[in-house]
Amino acid sequence: MNRDAIGAAQLDGLHALQRELRAGNAFYGPRMATPFDTLAAFAEQVPFTVKADLAEDQRLHPPFGRNHTYPLDRYTRFCQTSSTTGHPLRWLDTAESWGWMLDRWERVFAAAGVRAGDRVFFAFSFGPFLGFWTAFDAATRMGCLAIPGGGMSSTARLRTLIDSGATVICCTPTYAIRLGEAAQAEGVDLRASAVRTLVVAGEPGGSVPGTRALLQGLWPETRIADHHGMTETGPVTYECPLRTGVLHVMEPAFYAEIVDPQSGAPLEAGQSGELVLTNLGRTASPVVRYRTGDIVQPEAPGQCVCGSWETALAGGILTRRDDMVIVRGVNIYPSAVEDVVRGCGEVAEYRVEVSTVRSMTEIRLVAEAEGETAHRLETALRAAFGLRIPVAVAAAGTLPRFEMKARRWVRVTA
Repeated sequence: MNRDAIGAAQLDGLHALQRELRAGNAFYGPRMATPFDTLAAFAEQVPFTVKADLAEDQRLHPPFGRNHTYPLDRYTRFCQTSSTTGHPLRWLDTAESWGWMLDRWERVFAAAGVRAGDRVFFAFSFGPFLGFWTAFDAATRMGCLAIPGGGMSSTARLRTLIDSGATVICCTPTYAIRLGEAAQAEGVDLRASAVRTLVVAGEPGGSVPGTRALLQGLWPETRIADHHGMTETGPVTYECPLRTGVLHVMEPAFYAEIVDPQSGAPLEAGQSGELVLTNLGRTASPVVRYRTGDIVQPEAPGQCVCGSWETALAGGILTRRDDMVIVRGVNIYPSAVEDVVRGCGEVAEYRVEVSTVRSMTEIRLVAEAEGETAHRLETALRAAFGLRIPVAVAAAGTLPRFEMKARRWVRVTA
């Protein structure tokens, strides 16, 4: 589908969504009350949704809020977001909306080269997070052998995926690094394993060049396939089969907009900004003009070398809107720092400490590394950002390890 065909399908999808929401969704029905005949009119007339809107709706209408298009007895799946505040969003899906998300996951797998007959190892504990379950169900529906890895140590997971002949691993980039390091510690040569593909998500590392290079070194002759999604949206992107570090938005399953992170104003084609999404098939519990907080760099519209006309995001998800810090006038993105750290090599784990000193934001990096590597890292950070960012050395094994989303940036008191 070219851009005109994608736009026409998106408009049809929005009209179908509007009909359903006006008929039965108490949260979105009033927001979708005004007719529209173009995508631009839709964006002008329908307000943004932010996470706080959904959280407040669930607070006022416990336990699930009002973003449900059908009677609750039609809903069969429960998931919730991760939360550092203790108030996660709860999300319900019908069999139909769940199936729509499995369709999206099958596209992620297909783009990564996963096929029926593959053995897919899921290297995470199965909590109430949507990505785990949709990926597992999609793999089984495709005809893969789906192998759960919950409730295991890293060493036990490594042994299980090797003994079972797993050809694909699904996990975060951070945990793929941890498994690779566990293999080195155990004297396991991963070249001898059957693993040929790592499907990673949950954090930007899969599209960060330094992190990809590290993963490639730990998992030689293995393909790294990035993608991203959210509990609120379901799977959103897949990595271009021919260009690493480029994610395609799965259109027309989504209507995607790029807006100024501060003002919310629409940006010109090709300008970086915040990704706003409307999912067009998860009718039972959708999000409409949802401000994801993800900062992206869309490429100019056109056909990709892979043949797709879908919106392409160079570098994947660059950062979260709230994660960027300004240090002495310089914008510092976590993914940019990660790229420098991984590029230096010999850093087992790291943490970035953010503090306020005399009303100014400062950062310090703490790394599990030798003194010489720390000095090299400090020099590389200065070259990348034009700032002196102090690097402190931590003893091996003292910094936290992460199975799910890594939380390496912490605020401390100076």
